[in-house]
Amino acid sequence: MAEVRAEMVANVWKVLVSEGEQVEDGDTLVILESMKMEIPVLAEDSGTVVSLKVAEGDVIQEGDLIAVIE
Repeated sequence: MAEVRAEMVANVWKVLVSEGEQVEDGDTLVILESMKMEIPVLAEDSGTVVSLKVAEGDVIQEGDLIAVIE
């Protein structure tokens, strides 16, 4: 099981995956926006997205859980 966490305070600009979706190592899960920059959040393992903890428009803090991949 892999937990994907935020590396910085940011807005969730776009969610590209949904729960139950298969992802590969390196796939973009969500795109964050911080200081006018778009930051892709990548899957670090292949597997299934079992839990998605953010929605478009959310403001997340450093260390917040974004998704769980199994």
